[in-house]
Amino acid sequence: MNKIIDKLAWIYLEDGKLLTVRSKGKALFYLPGGKRESGETDEEALVREIKEELSVDLNVDTIKYANTFTAQADGKDKGVSVQLTCYFSEYEGELAPDAEIEEAKFLDLSEKALCSLATLVTMDWLEEENQLIGKEETSEV
Repeated sequence: MNKIIDKLAWIYLEDGKLLTVRSKGKALFYLPGGKRESGETDEEALVREIKEELSVDLNVDTIKYANTFTAQADGKDKGVSVQLTCYFSEYEGELAPDAEIEEAKFLDLSEKALCSLATLVTMDWLEEENQLIGKEETSEV
């Protein structure tokens, strides 16, 4: 039997890199966000989740629907998918991991191996939209 875990996610890009988070005790990075509580709108839930996870306030006037992605849920049985309804938004404050979040990190396309499957699907879409950069060529010093 297929099951879908319904979540909201925040897409925030800086210098062509995607903001991701890693929970305590987990290896993979994913998009910040979470589940709606009873009676919450997407915007209300996203604002609450981002405040809990990253200690910043989303600017409600800038919240804009991005896309919805579905992928196999990490660490779950086959047939269990996560559906991410994603939004762009600006924020106020200083990003600081909080609650269950161990680390926040901006990733580019060269760091896909660090990401959950749903985050990979999102990164692929952002790449198609020319919003996410790949690994820049660097010379060793």
